[in-house]
Amino acid sequence: MTATATGLSTSDQPLPSRRGWTRAIGRAAIAIGAVMVVTVVLAFLVVPIVALVTYQPVHDLIDGFGTGVAIDAIVVSLKTNLIAFVVMIALGTPFAYIVARSRFRGRSVVLTAVEVPLVMPPAVAGLALLVAFGRLGLLGGTLRALGIDLAFTPAAVVIAILFVASPFYLRGAIAAFEAVDGSLLDVAGTLGAGPVLRMVRVAVPVAAGGLGAAAAVAFARGIGEFGATILFAGSFQGSTQTLALAVYSLFDANLDQAIAIGVLLILVSAAVLFVAKLLGRSWSSASPTSLSLAALSSYARR
Repeated sequence: MTATATGLSTSDQPLPSRRGWTRAIGRAAIAIGAVMVVTVVLAFLVVPIVALVTYQPVHDLIDGFGTGVAIDAIVVSLKTNLIAFVVMIALGTPFAYIVARSRFRGRSVVLTAVEVPLVMPPAVAGLALLVAFGRLGLLGGTLRALGIDLAFTPAAVVIAILFVASPFYLRGAIAAFEAVDGSLLDVAGTLGAGPVLRMVRVAVPVAAGGLGAAAAVAFARGIGEFGATILFAGSFQGSTQTLALAVYSLFDANLDQAIAIGVLLILVSAAVLFVAKLLGRSWSSASPTSLSLAALSSYARR
């Protein structure tokens, strides 16, 4: 059958083919653009880390991990962060549950108070802690009367970490508890579970994935805390000098050692994130519904 017989001119025949080529070229251009964007962003994020890790030979890097300054900083960082972490979980979890499951006047103000430290510059956070709890601060006289001296002590490091890191946990925990199906808590209540047991036996297992992720982010933030700590706690080796402060103190005196401690910080942070991902996968493998039904059935058998 000829083109004239079909009612189409010869010039009309290639149009579908041209449209197909146009779509193919457009898809290829989008794919190339996407690859370029991903490459640029990843390079920007990864290149500085690679440069830090490869700045000196591996054996010098490992030797830097074992210096006295590094060991003291590791001990101070782990001790203060673990204390802050325990306090954050013990007080922050019920706080987040109450705020998430309650509707009261001024709730938005409470949420804003939780979020303000997230956007507050670390140096300003340290200054605020100093004028609040320092010897000449707002509560300084009261604390001195009680024989408590916080500023420039290991306790100040714990407080600084709590102030800058706990909002990361609180906001994530509030969101995790808000996602819990309220009917599960209601059923647990009808089976005789009080408010505390409903939180511990039903809400926490269901929200475990979100709670774990928020806790990991908060812990990693606490490990790297610098600004608030140096203003409120100072940088005294073996007492208040954390890993981040050790990097700063060694920057002029011994750059190689400062870089070694910086790499150590990166390794610790990466390990925390890796563990968080593993925990998240293990928690997500168990259905929240199955966790809730198991908890509810335990009440039914009582």
